[in-house]
Amino acid sequence: MPENTALPVAVIGAGPIGLSAAVHLLERGMTPLIFEQGALGGAAVRQWGHIRLFSPWQYNIDPAARRLLELTGWSEPRPTALPYGQELVEDYLEPLAAVPAIADALHVNTRVLAVTRLGMDKTRTKDRDEQPFLIRVAGPDGVRDHLVRGVIDASGTWSQPNPLGQAGLPALGEDSAAEFITAPLPDVIGELRSRFAGKRVLVVGAGHSAANTLINLGRVARAAPGTSIVWAVRGTGSADRLYGGGDLDGLPARGVLGNRLRALAEGGVVDLLTSFTITELEAGGKALAVTATTGAGQRTLEVDVLVPATGFRPDLGILRELRLELDPAVEAPRALGPLIDPEFHSCGTVPAHGADVLAHPEKDFYLVGMKSYGRAPTFLLATGYEQVRSVVASIAGDHADASSLHLELPETGVCSTDLGGSCDAPVPSAPAPSTAAAVAAPNCCSSSTPEADAQVAAPPADESAGDCCAGPQLVSIGIPTGTAH
Repeated sequence: MPENTALPVAVIGAGPIGLSAAVHLLERGMTPLIFEQGALGGAAVRQWGHIRLFSPWQYNIDPAARRLLELTGWSEPRPTALPYGQELVEDYLEPLAAVPAIADALHVNTRVLAVTRLGMDKTRTKDRDEQPFLIRVAGPDGVRDHLVRGVIDASGTWSQPNPLGQAGLPALGEDSAAEFITAPLPDVIGELRSRFAGKRVLVVGAGHSAANTLINLGRVARAAPGTSIVWAVRGTGSADRLYGGGDLDGLPARGVLGNRLRALAEGGVVDLLTSFTITELEAGGKALAVTATTGAGQRTLEVDVLVPATGFRPDLGILRELRLELDPAVEAPRALGPLIDPEFHSCGTVPAHGADVLAHPEKDFYLVGMKSYGRAPTFLLATGYEQVRSVVASIAGDHADASSLHLELPETGVCSTDLGGSCDAPVPSAPAPSTAAAVAAPNCCSSSTPEADAQVAAPPADESAGDCCAGPQLVSIGIPTGTAH
């Protein structure tokens, strides 16, 4: 068996964070071994390619990936532009995955079945850290085992949506109601428009995914009489917390998202139901009966289609034989959990973090990207890029560099645990120019844009003139999610 240092480092997932990890490994002179369950890199992003991100390109490109791509003659997108998911794939992820050193390491259509230590289950301790990891995968060549010196799990949470029912469980009848339930973030105004036009639609959730879907349904409703939109959230009290930081958001497009949603709800286009906890779904011939407990007692709605925006959770089953320390609430690494738990922490206070915070008792194993946040709300891609820079340095043995963190991100402008308050933006040590200038960003009815030196872009005007609540879809970076994930 070769020495551990001669073995590759496994990267699970070929989304933005996984590919970033591979680039950092190459810069450190290590060999990545990338396993991607989809047919192409960025498989999850492709499923919401019709959605526009609310952060500009400047936050979406890893500096290390930029250095690698520039060697190929790649042209970087305009830093202040807001890309759609499909543009993120075509203009960044696909060129990155095509770089020969990445392409040679990338195994697509390959699902990781388990991660463990060679010859050791979870109960074995002696010399554990000296043994290589064993990764079992199922791919085009069948089931195979690989030995690696470290593991970076960037597989995300997109494939693990939260159920619609209460207490973390599926609602009664949820499995048999699949024909009435869409995937998260359906293309409401595109190829799936006929499924929603003229129908009664229920959107469940209070995060960015719900906001995007509701805003687009509002556009459909204006053009298709008979379209009825119901928005259900489990939370109680004022709806103000659902709308985010508005003009105080350091990313103006994220603030615009909340402004548009508020206008839809207060204008009567969307019927907002709070304290709505689904207990049962019953599929009929042409409609879905949705039963819920509410502040006024039990209630049943009949809808034609239900859009789940209840968030996601990590798949931890493949890691069962590893020694992990996870926060008991959000299933993030234990040291990170209290910093991102939406029930307790204040938005704008999550510090930059890397290997020190992400470490587990299992040496050289790390959860990164959206999966590192467990069930907590979404994070900025730049946060994930700093994570992998640090953990790769740690695996390489450069612990000083791994512990030296530098990351400045725009603030959310609010301390909500739901829309706009994804609690994903650390407070900079000193106000960055982009943050200071963006504080005065216009609301969705303003035709002005932030100053050029703000390095952020307002979303382009929608083709539907005169409607300040219409516009392009905008979504959080990393993965679009609801609030309960």
